[in-house]
Amino acid sequence: MQLRITTLSENTAAKSDVLAEWGLSILVETEDLSILMDTGATISVPHNADALGIDLATVDRIVLSHGHYDHTGGLRGVLSKTGKAEVIAHPDIWAAKYARRAERERYVGIPFSQQELEALGASFTLSRDPVWISENIVTTGEIPMITEYEEIDPNVYAKVDGELIPDPILDDRALIVKTDVGLVVVLGCSHRGIINTLYHAREVTGVETIHTVVGGTHLISASEERILLTAAALKELGVKRVGASHCTGLPAAALLARELGDIFFYSNVGTSITIPTA
Repeated sequence: MQLRITTLSENTAAKSDVLAEWGLSILVETEDLSILMDTGATISVPHNADALGIDLATVDRIVLSHGHYDHTGGLRGVLSKTGKAEVIAHPDIWAAKYARRAERERYVGIPFSQQELEALGASFTLSRDPVWISENIVTTGEIPMITEYEEIDPNVYAKVDGELIPDPILDDRALIVKTDVGLVVVLGCSHRGIINTLYHAREVTGVETIHTVVGGTHLISASEERILLTAAALKELGVKRVGASHCTGLPAAALLARELGDIFFYSNVGTSITIPTA
């Protein structure tokens, strides 16, 4: 058996005939299950699935890493292809999420109502705790802030009773797959820190070895010091492959590539990797 991971939506494209957009969606396929992690921002996922010869009707579960539009805005289009689907997420995905820069605020939450999505076939499983999808696949649940150098983006907010308050993004989560060679961790945006996420993945599964990490690392506005500390921690953890996407940012990706060498790759639309599964 093999695990296949394919990036269906990302800021950049690796192949012709696919669309790039600001957002992320990653398809995780085992012999028994097909799980879509996030849905991109708009129309990219159904288009790119068709271009890559992937049938979204085979998707068994949808996991939302958090409630920002660039990870959830494609839900309506995805559900038109999947039909009825369980959507696994944290309750805070429905918070009124905003970004504020230079005193200008912008709504960045899910662009649909829960009722609209349920009418299209979504069945929401909302939990703060890890959700085991199978014996070897689990979501992280809420991720503790452990490291000294990882922090929440100060420009993200939630609106409560008409006022903006800093959003701790407790809904931030990753998907973990246990394999013969170690854990495979599929990241959404890593708002609570990629290294915090990996530490928590080991805690949730009881598995120390992390083989592959792929997805958004949210280093786009990080200092060089934080990026270097992140690279050092990835080496210390013994990660064998790191596929950065989306909110990593190209300057941070270049630094990671320099520090990590051959274990680094950029996972953009059309990138597909396989790993032996348990």
